[in-house]
Amino acid sequence: MKIPADRGRFVTFEGPDGSGKTTQLRLLYPWLVEQGYPVIVTREPGGTVIGEQIRALLHDCARTEMSAQAEILLYSASRAQLVAEFILPALDAGKWVLCDRYYDSTFAYQGYGRGLSLDDLRAITRFATQLLKPDLTLYLDVSPEIGLQRRAQSGEALNRLDRETLAFHRRVREGYLALAAAEPERWITVDASLPVSEVQAVLRQILQTWGEKLQ
Repeated sequence: MKIPADRGRFVTFEGPDGSGKTTQLRLLYPWLVEQGYPVIVTREPGGTVIGEQIRALLHDCARTEMSAQAEILLYSASRAQLVAEFILPALDAGKWVLCDRYYDSTFAYQGYGRGLSLDDLRAITRFATQLLKPDLTLYLDVSPEIGLQRRAQSGEALNRLDRETLAFHRRVREGYLALAAAEPERWITVDASLPVSEVQAVLRQILQTWGEKLQ
């Protein structure tokens, strides 16, 4: 589903663990509002009552028995609810929806990271998203070594995926880079190893330029 010109815009933020997506979104939101854009922010997994309950299950470090197949279906269930309940109505209302992760995380983590079939993941994703595709994906790139060090130093509790091996996180990053290379018209890569303020400045410039082109 490509969004018609008279509807809102859908921007997704992707990146490995520790890339700073959540921090950058928190800083971007008030700035975009000041610029006059009708922005709302959400996240995956989560963003709805049902989705947040699924998020808690997916991130529970005690759930070591969870299979890769169950994992992808839970992520997709949360995504399906978010699209139907939150994203599509917001786009219909003319909003800019900024989402912290979307289906590209599935391809990077469960596809490249877990080794599940990308064809299977695409089929599940098409069903869950009603074919809704982002207009723009901002990829915050950082090495797994830096990202995981940041996560460990953040003081936040590590979730089940944070605790995966370094080799897993390296595969995830390789997956992201492959996805970005396959769709250069949708993806913009930002060096997330830079200081927070510098990354924020880059993101603001990207979105300002992109927004001006839409007018």
